[in-house]
Amino acid sequence: MSQSKQSKTYNRVVLIPTDFSEVCGNAISHGVKLARFLGYKVCILHVINKETKAALKKKNVGADYVEWRLKEYKKYYEKKYEIVVDTLAEEGSIFTIINEVAEKLKANLMVLGTHGKQGLQHVFGSYALKVVGESQIPVVVVQKRSFRDGYKNIVFPVSNDLEPRQAVQWAKLMGKLFQSEIHLFLSLEKDSALNARIQIITQQITDIFDDEKLPYTITHAEKAGSFADQVISYSIYKQADLVLMITRPNMDIPGFSLSAWSERLMFNDAQIPIMCINPVDYGYYYYEWSMLT
Repeated sequence: MSQSKQSKTYNRVVLIPTDFSEVCGNAISHGVKLARFLGYKVCILHVINKETKAALKKKNVGADYVEWRLKEYKKYYEKKYEIVVDTLAEEGSIFTIINEVAEKLKANLMVLGTHGKQGLQHVFGSYALKVVGESQIPVVVVQKRSFRDGYKNIVFPVSNDLEPRQAVQWAKLMGKLFQSEIHLFLSLEKDSALNARIQIITQQITDIFDDEKLPYTITHAEKAGSFADQVISYSIYKQADLVLMITRPNMDIPGFSLSAWSERLMFNDAQIPIMCINPVDYGYYYYEWSMLT
């Protein structure tokens, strides 16, 4: 059921979960810099679970260590970037707490650090996929690559399988914010009817970009090979700073694995940040004007 702007509001918050690891430290830096550009405030969250308790025991420190680390983050980033930084520690499972906090704070966006698929011993290793899949807000997944100068080159994959409408709104926002060039990368299907549909979708997107005077390019993928792999190769070629990815983890599409698609992009070897967007049925008016402003 669609909701109006009046029934659902957001508080201009970037939520950044951390397990105090190096890669999550990079996510905090990335999220703080992004929030500064957006004019949002930041909330840094630590979920206290069995991994935290084991780490505290190993360090021979008490629970107050968590509060101390969070306060240090707050003091450092508020002073350096002159933005509002709140901190929060909650006990429970990362699979429920992170998204519960996002809902409670009415956050607009999340920045999540991941160690990649080999980082299972860390809180945000391959588990990132599940956190992303349950999120009602877009999640920017980052590895060790720094924020640099923002998102100057944005790759926007367009396929027949995934509805791109909500990604268009974020492309518009980021494009204007960073004066980006947006690179539309089109899937090439064997079925001519599917290719015709992709062309219609692309025309709808470019009409919006033309109206907004956003620069863009259009490139077609090859017929053969993994579309996800081609997206990554193209993103490397274009020196992309961000890839927009629509995810629908609970939808089964014959011949198309959303889990494999998501993992391949999220854990890409080039460590390009990926904005993951789960389509939300809140209606055009709500999503464009309430979510992003």
